[in-house]
Amino acid sequence: MNIAIVGCGFWATYQVAGWRELPGVTVVAVCDADAAKARTLAETFGVAGVYTDARVMLDAERIDALDVITSPNTHAGLVLLAAEHGVPVITQKPMANDLETCRQMVDACERADVPLFVHENFRWQTPIRALKAVLDSGEIGTPFKGRIYFCSGFPVFDNQPFLAEIEQFIISDVGSHTFDMARFLFGEPARLFCRTQRINPRIRGEDVANTLIDMVSGLTCYVEMSYASVLESDAFPETLISVEGSAGSVELRKGFDLRITTRSGTRVEYARPPLYAWANPDYAVVHASIVDCNRNILSGLRHEGPAETTGADNLQTVRMVHAAYESARTGEVILLKG
Repeated sequence: MNIAIVGCGFWATYQVAGWRELPGVTVVAVCDADAAKARTLAETFGVAGVYTDARVMLDAERIDALDVITSPNTHAGLVLLAAEHGVPVITQKPMANDLETCRQMVDACERADVPLFVHENFRWQTPIRALKAVLDSGEIGTPFKGRIYFCSGFPVFDNQPFLAEIEQFIISDVGSHTFDMARFLFGEPARLFCRTQRINPRIRGEDVANTLIDMVSGLTCYVEMSYASVLESDAFPETLISVEGSAGSVELRKGFDLRITTRSGTRVEYARPPLYAWANPDYAVVHASIVDCNRNILSGLRHEGPAETTGADNLQTVRMVHAAYESARTGEVILLKG
């Protein structure tokens, strides 16, 4: 399986390293408008093909999939280019900056019979999968309340300064992950209500968002997101989750401790992620999930099994992102069911 990369910035280093963990996968070419970035990434990983134009790369290389790791405003053009060339394509989240463009991307790939995947890796984190297994086991009964918490004072703009310039920030960036986790854990949403704030005066978008979601299943989920929190114990980059059910509860705490409580008591599981040599230990839970997400996408590319994060599936998460912005703007509950 030959993979080509477009976008050689901060995240690409980890994405390429993640691909290299999978047997039979070779990154054969990289592309970036900044030739120096492309050369640096290629030299780091011994990649032969180096390009500054994605069309030229697609014309020149024989590849099995294109991995798009660029800023969201460029995703649509590159996905459509891949569809034009009949090449399966993977894109980072969010698919695009508006819902209609996302729909057009999904439709274009369906018309061209080209698989489209979204690299939505948070649902593939080791502790998230472990928590999902507890829910699926029925040990805590029928879940009726959930809380997903991603609040931190981490200086995210240091590594990704472009995030400070976008008008829609934390819901688009973090909400793409947290809303997807809500769908993965609890099913599809029926309606939501959202409030946002901008605490950091040096950024353009919102850095705090709190969303109350009623799921079709009847469960109520509260999703908290912040990059403005000054906390005694900052859990970044971990997502903390609690779920209450008719027969018990499960809580994912800082340090990947999973506590399952029923009327007979509490037991603790440790859902720590694997640590790869190339991964930053402080980001092990995120970096390890890249490998598992890529493995699942690879299964879809090879027709060995269904991939979870297809473009069509992720479109439902994108709907939630834009519904949250609409709710914050209008002050109204937004219906999503149907």
